[in-house]
Amino acid sequence: MNRIPRFLARPAALAAMSLVLLLGVSSCTTASRVGVTNDFDHAVNFRAFKTWAWYPQQPTDTEGGPAKGYESFLDKRMRASVSAEMARKGLTEVEKAPDIYVAYSARVEDKQQVSPYYNGLGYPYGYGYGYYGRGMQSVSQYKAGTVVIDIIDARRKELAWRGTGQAQVDQNTINEAETVRIVNGILSTYPPQDNNARR
Repeated sequence: MNRIPRFLARPAALAAMSLVLLLGVSSCTTASRVGVTNDFDHAVNFRAFKTWAWYPQQPTDTEGGPAKGYESFLDKRMRASVSAEMARKGLTEVEKAPDIYVAYSARVEDKQQVSPYYNGLGYPYGYGYGYYGRGMQSVSQYKAGTVVIDIIDARRKELAWRGTGQAQVDQNTINEAETVRIVNGILSTYPPQDNNARR
């Protein structure tokens, strides 16, 4: 009955348990993290924008919609997620004469991640495709979903703000939960919080 406490009392066992917990937590964090960047026109007064509409010439998405005359699943997800976030920000969707237009593009790509494994002794250990040895690195394949959201000043017909988000996804498309996560991550940076922006 005392085997487990005795096992945990050993320094090597504690180090192994810590490593397992650390890898588990970091893998969950990596899978849920959204990398977000944005850029904007510093001369724009974003507080003046109250209404929005979808840009009339929305480009084809990765699943072939909406340019084929119907909405793809991804297009429906993107429109629902963006609409919900814009409403939370106090912007009203209208059919005519909006202050801003919103457009998006989305794609899924195969990516590689290279990361060294450090053993805590001051030098890296790692592996690559099943080979273990000192000084090696871990190479993992994953799919990345990238979404770009553009906000266009309707009066000037110029791009006012662009946000880009990228996250690891499970398949060749971006599912509903992933769409919400990426869109929320991107639009969390709108309107821009910059001292040079007139707000």
